[in-house]
Amino acid sequence: MTADPAELEGMARARELGLSVLGRTSPNPPVGAVVLAADGTVVGEGATRPPGGPHAEVVALRQAGDRARGGTAVVTLEPCAHTGRTGPCADALIAAGVARVVVAVPEPTRLAGGGAQRLRDAGIDVELGVEQAAAEEGALAAWLTGVREHRPYVIWKVAATLDGRTAAADGSSRWITGEQARAEVHRLRATCDAVIVGSGTALADDPQLTVRDAGGRAADRQPLRVVVDRRGRLPRTARVLDDAAPTLVSRAATPRAVLAELHDRDVRRVLLEGGATLAAAFLREELVDEVLVHLAPTLLGAGPSLVGDLGISSITGALHLTVVDVLPMGGDVQIRLRPTRHTGGQDADRERS
Repeated sequence: MTADPAELEGMARARELGLSVLGRTSPNPPVGAVVLAADGTVVGEGATRPPGGPHAEVVALRQAGDRARGGTAVVTLEPCAHTGRTGPCADALIAAGVARVVVAVPEPTRLAGGGAQRLRDAGIDVELGVEQAAAEEGALAAWLTGVREHRPYVIWKVAATLDGRTAAADGSSRWITGEQARAEVHRLRATCDAVIVGSGTALADDPQLTVRDAGGRAADRQPLRVVVDRRGRLPRTARVLDDAAPTLVSRAATPRAVLAELHDRDVRRVLLEGGATLAAAFLREELVDEVLVHLAPTLLGAGPSLVGDLGISSITGALHLTVVDVLPMGGDVQIRLRPTRHTGGQDADRERS
């Protein structure tokens, strides 16, 4: 698609802005927007606020003020054309007098669609599909999964030794990875709407599953804590049941049922921190979208493995993953991967408010 260097730089910044609000906008998409003046300089930036607050375009336009007139709005998602909790972003752009709108991802829902056409009808030049793949794989990935598959996006996070052990043979696991990797887990939790563990992990480790800063202080916003406990084994004294954050104890029989329950609660991005059995169940149903492995340069030789039985009996049936990136993390290594087998999408008709 056609976009000049200033617009491409604006789109890169808009993607960053969308990432900055991950976990705070659901069920709305985490959109980023940048407003360029007529000479190509940045005059406004914005990201979607929590539900009920202004969308990214409106935030950026307010910052730009009159400097938006005759300029360009660069947005990661097509501006909406419907009235929900806020008015149509397309109308706000028209009122601001922008001459051009550059969009990464066309609106996939019927409810909010039509923004690009409304802008064109008002005489505004619209370019769709600029850096679309990067935007879809970035901040918008979870929201798009909700639109297309009617379930949350699932990130499976696991810490393991070099030989794939998550604990020693005696069950001790504190600490497999170092301080920097542990801090990354809290940062990752903060970008998610919910954190899931199974009852086995809750019983063995008694985790609190909250988000804390480097000083150990609780963050202002906490994700929903979810314990999958079909047999009612979780004791009332479990730390996950304290008042530090909201908690859901789910009796759902399958991972898909758990995700359906969470989707109905407006959860769009989930961190799966459960043990090997729960992780295997999600993987068997092809419900893991991203894998984050924190690998410690340590050998144990025995102890629980990072994943349970996947029902694979031969090498030809192996679940293959694509490495997205590898980063050193203190004395450990972070590997981010995506499974190559993935469930196909469905027709989209979801709400934006």
